[in-house]
Amino acid sequence: MVRELDPGGPGRWAAFALWKNAPQPMVTLFKTLDVTRLVKLSRRRGLKFNMLLCWCVGRAAAQTEEFFTLPVGDTLMRYDRLAVSTVVILANGDVSTCDIPFSDSLKQFERDYLSLTGRVQASGEPYDLSGSHMVVGTSALAGYDIDGAVNVYAGIYNNPFLIWGKYRKKLWRLKLPISFQFHHAQMDGVPAARFLDCLQGELNALGA
Repeated sequence: MVRELDPGGPGRWAAFALWKNAPQPMVTLFKTLDVTRLVKLSRRRGLKFNMLLCWCVGRAAAQTEEFFTLPVGDTLMRYDRLAVSTVVILANGDVSTCDIPFSDSLKQFERDYLSLTGRVQASGEPYDLSGSHMVVGTSALAGYDIDGAVNVYAGIYNNPFLIWGKYRKKLWRLKLPISFQFHHAQMDGVPAARFLDCLQGELNALGA
């Protein structure tokens, strides 16, 4: 279910009024995650690294209240469902996007991830859930050693967005730099930083 929040009611209306017309209302945080457990689970069970990380992103977002409200146009929208978007590389080298409905069940999320990304690859058309889900965007530049990225703000796509490259071996641990961009009307720095800490907690719990 998606509903428009009443202007002036509870929520982030003050932040929305402050930031909705800002020329650059997006904030980006950078963090280096420990993905050692994720990589081990991926190899042991034959699960895709990107799928597992997207699932952990969904798990952490589901525990962060601010993710369920999003500035859309001239209002704030309230969602009761989440999805995690991933970039799909097509046969001709172009890219498309695929929104995976978040499920707390890893098996269900994996089934949806594989079937929906397969559909996008076959059709070349994006799979879009933005009309019914609050979508957390992700982009994996897995073949490249980057420290993070900052997106251009176009004033259309206000959704939170995470970007990462390839993980790195540091002593006996595997580290992944990640960037997290969000609209300031949606959340402040503290809940955003708390979300990243929660994401690390979900990664630490994998395979436990």
